[in-house]
Amino acid sequence: MGNVDGSPVRRPPGRAVPPYDEDPTAERPRRAHRPSPRPGPPARAHRDLRILWWINAVDGLGSQASGLVLPLLLLDLGHSPGTAGSLASAAALSGVVLGPLVAIPADQGRRRRLMTGSAALAALCTGVLALTCLGRPALWVVMGLALAERLCAEAYEAASRGALVHVAATDELPRAAAGLQVGDQISLVVGPVLGGVLFQLSRPLPFLADALSYAVAALGVRSVRTPLDSPACAQDSPVGCGARRRERWSARLTAASAGAVTVARSPVLRLVLVWTSTAGGALTLLFYTALFRLGADDRGAAAVGGVLAVSGAAGLVGALVAAPAVRRLGATRLLTLTAWLLPVPCGSLMWANGAVGWGAAFAGLSLLVPLITVVLSSVAVAWTPVNVQSRTAGVLGSVSALAAAGAPALAAFLVTVGTLRTPVLLCTVLFGALAVYTQVKAPGVLRAGAASAAGTGDGHG
Repeated sequence: MGNVDGSPVRRPPGRAVPPYDEDPTAERPRRAHRPSPRPGPPARAHRDLRILWWINAVDGLGSQASGLVLPLLLLDLGHSPGTAGSLASAAALSGVVLGPLVAIPADQGRRRRLMTGSAALAALCTGVLALTCLGRPALWVVMGLALAERLCAEAYEAASRGALVHVAATDELPRAAAGLQVGDQISLVVGPVLGGVLFQLSRPLPFLADALSYAVAALGVRSVRTPLDSPACAQDSPVGCGARRRERWSARLTAASAGAVTVARSPVLRLVLVWTSTAGGALTLLFYTALFRLGADDRGAAAVGGVLAVSGAAGLVGALVAAPAVRRLGATRLLTLTAWLLPVPCGSLMWANGAVGWGAAFAGLSLLVPLITVVLSSVAVAWTPVNVQSRTAGVLGSVSALAAAGAPALAAFLVTVGTLRTPVLLCTVLFGALAVYTQVKAPGVLRAGAASAAGTGDGHG
């Protein structure tokens, strides 16, 4: 993933203070004596961070390319749109269930092995799917291989969520998260176009490209030199690493619920949870409303594609300026300002009629969303204990996925009982409520988190 220029100067290990304090000139509390602060990452972590950026970009590019053409493959084989929709829903729900489960062994010392193994298995499944596309594969073959690939991809993503904290110092997290966002936005812009072109040339090509991207991800993880697992892999368990098989069920339940408990006890993570679930559901609702509005026209596919391309380009710009914006304004000011700006492009959809109006509004939303994502991602990593990174991220991701899963049905219901302006009005109200919530909660929550980080010296609440 692309680098972001102007990274902050690294502080000595154990003294990094995240750039989340509202007033950088304010007096910081005196450091309390705390045992074993989290050391900063080694010097080679800069190289490893760039590797993670590139892994994320290549993996996202392959996933976007094959994800677009999978429904086209099913339609080309004579299956109904309902079949393609059912496969997409099953894949989404599998991630909600599997992610938190995989996060447990990832946090307990198996992150690198899980990332490498799941990426390799996903490459195998996608490669076999590409071979079957040389003929006319049965539906159960396509769906079985596609679901197996999605399960492996979810396992990889769940395990990778705790890797960033090991290769980036706390004050570099906004830059590190922005690099991931740049790769995601490039994948969103280039991936669907690449997949469509490859599918026109030959049906197996998009899946071969995805298999290659998974293989690159597996090799990339193997090349990362920084340890990706916590040194004390059982610090949340009453027994040692070698005796984990003999844990009682109560201890296993404690390990499984550690992510939810961490989110429930942390005001910072509760702020992140409210934002990701509410905003994620609202944006998905707007996307399906755009499909219903623009897809009804004769050139609906081209209009939707144009809106997505413009949105992706605007999102790339937002990702590139996110890290400098955090450094200049601070996370609290940037989050609050962006929260108040979000209702503007959303509300403008009330008067948008064609693809140009929807494209302009979605470009405005896509420009702002990466700024929020970088802030929320960096503070979530900074205030989560190292030994529950994957489990906490799994809880946040699952709740957001559940909120987004109901958006398509809700969009159809609101458009049916009302008009196309009904879901737009609902989303505008939700963004306005988020702005008020952020104005009230964010300054105190993030300032308290910064004070806690300055007191502990490890960047965690």
